[in-house]
Amino acid sequence: MKRTLLLAAGTLVLAGPAHALHPAPLVDAAWLDSKLGSDDLVVLDVRSAIDDGGDRASFEAARIPGSRYSSYTDAGWREDRDGVAGLMPAVDDLEELIGGLGIDNDDTVVVVSAGTGPTDFGSAARIYWTFKALGHDEVTILNGGFAGWEQQGFEVASGTASDPEAVDFSATLQEQLLATTEEVEAARDANETTLVDARPPAFYRGETQSPAARVPGTIPGSVNLPHDGSFEERDGTYYLQPDSLKARIDELGLDQEAPTVAFCNTGHWAASGWFQLSEIGGLENVTMYDGSMAAWTRDDDRPVQLADRGTVSVGELAE
Repeated sequence: MKRTLLLAAGTLVLAGPAHALHPAPLVDAAWLDSKLGSDDLVVLDVRSAIDDGGDRASFEAARIPGSRYSSYTDAGWREDRDGVAGLMPAVDDLEELIGGLGIDNDDTVVVVSAGTGPTDFGSAARIYWTFKALGHDEVTILNGGFAGWEQQGFEVASGTASDPEAVDFSATLQEQLLATTEEVEAARDANETTLVDARPPAFYRGETQSPAARVPGTIPGSVNLPHDGSFEERDGTYYLQPDSLKARIDELGLDQEAPTVAFCNTGHWAASGWFQLSEIGGLENVTMYDGSMAAWTRDDDRPVQLADRGTVSVGELAE
């Protein structure tokens, strides 16, 4: 039976021997429940309004015991720069953000989204990718998020949560995980890299346009692996299904060893695409284009492909 802990203030103090947990990229609630109480374990709740996932008030009303809160949309995990939304902030800014959450380089981080939809899962995937891009490999995602934790009857805490004590977090940028616009252009010209559009099919075909992109369409030559295609909904909670995902990747015939770039509109669904391809699908050389179509379509001379028009320039469509 689910128990609710009323906490007057603060989070639970986690006790236990210090050791790296080396979790799989995706863990279930039973795994996390068995690890609560481990030293150097941080449960990071990143719920936001995406897919009606909640906010800090939701976190204080009900959360995983001992977890810490950082809003995916409001805390500074992404930034707008030079007219492009959703970019990775400067490394030192992310170091300050992560250290301010009381996370240091010895911690194993479990990222917990709301669990209320496939787009919400992208919140956890983007923060997971950010840790990896900063050289921190001790990170995992809770499949089903907080909704799954609660749905399965695990312990829930509530009450005002105090801020953790800030610590030092030191990062080393892993440039091989981040694709720039120039690198995507070069990869496309060389025709040696697989470009994977993680958006739903209507965006890929050019039938729907994000307000972040100047025009509809996709990068010519890309294939489509929609970010939301391998989730199972159970009573309002969404779980990523690895077997279904691997079958969809196999259907695309992707080369496991070839360079692969995941993209979307603003690097959110692309983070899900990167996670699904690299961490679950086993592709060995996957990067994420955080600028995605928002950055790609800023230049009139760049090409885009639409299902009903073929390949045209951004400028032609923007006129």
